[in-house]
Amino acid sequence: MHSLVAEYESRLTEFETLQWAARAHVQRLLDEAGLNIHHVTSRVKKPASLADKLRRKPGRHHGLEDVTDLVGVRVITYFESDVNVVSKLVEGAYHVDWNNSVDKSKMRDPDRFGYMGVHYVVRPLAGTPEFEGLVLGAFPLEIQIRSILQHAWAEIEHDLGYKNPDAVPREVRRRFYRLAGLLEMADEEFMTVAKLSRDYGATLPQRLAEEPDSVFIDAQSMKYLLGTGTVFELDQRVADALNVMLLVGWPDPERPQHLASLLQYVGVHSVGQLHKELLRCADDITRFAVALLPRVRNSWMPAGGARPGTSITHYALLRAGEHPGLDVAEVVHLLDLSSQGSEQRFRREVLAVLDELTGLIDEPSSKQA
Repeated sequence: MHSLVAEYESRLTEFETLQWAARAHVQRLLDEAGLNIHHVTSRVKKPASLADKLRRKPGRHHGLEDVTDLVGVRVITYFESDVNVVSKLVEGAYHVDWNNSVDKSKMRDPDRFGYMGVHYVVRPLAGTPEFEGLVLGAFPLEIQIRSILQHAWAEIEHDLGYKNPDAVPREVRRRFYRLAGLLEMADEEFMTVAKLSRDYGATLPQRLAEEPDSVFIDAQSMKYLLGTGTVFELDQRVADALNVMLLVGWPDPERPQHLASLLQYVGVHSVGQLHKELLRCADDITRFAVALLPRVRNSWMPAGGARPGTSITHYALLRAGEHPGLDVAEVVHLLDLSSQGSEQRFRREVLAVLDELTGLIDEPSSKQA
């Protein structure tokens, strides 16, 4: 036992190099497959942990190659369905030691204990770039694949110290079984929600073309609208009037949600309604944008251009200024301009422009900051 631990300690740098190579390889497989994964981690076993394992299982390990978890990579997916996809990638990219590998996600006995995902013991295939030239390039390593809920189960179970059903008091075991069932149901529901979201996005173009009044304003519909149709055309018109570039592809993943919140606040709830309002107010929106820009250039025009959805933000400001039940300050707040200047100053400039252009804004007490 002591000789194996000593050998391991003397070669620890080699195992650490293998760890980074394995992690890089798994990450490449995921990237090439285009998978959206929660995270990938890796580790090498601590010498003290190896010594403890050898004490607990005397006579089983005659050499370091018999210890198959000295190097480990863990992939945490968002959904249980992605565990299967990642498993196929691993099986196609490594020699799998099926005698020492186990798919615990398929252990579906009604009273099964645990909820742990997939555990592979593998060896790299010859010619895999990440392992070429490594001293331990053909050494066995462990790859675990879990959904984020399976990971939560395993971490809590480990923290409680329960690894075997026989070690768990009967009352506690019943609770474990219930929790495992709840987590499985949650995983399945999350997968259903993800599928519904994908299906919703896939049918958007057809539904928008056929029944725009039936499509609600939300982050997904807004993301699609920013690149096409009335919104895109009016955005381009505003940018041309300002003599600036429309920043197509502006990297702000939260912008569709901000714009959807704006429209909900000012009472525009469907895509059909939005199209009608933008067409009705196109001239006023353009005129307002041209008047507002010189006053708030730093806030309104990052990188010297107009962001996608600029026609919607100007429309929302106009609508808030025209209707006593709406507050320009709330629209400015929803625009999330706090990092680009004072919201109060921005609001004052908006009200001033509205007053100049329409004469409708008198700063009633209900709209004071």
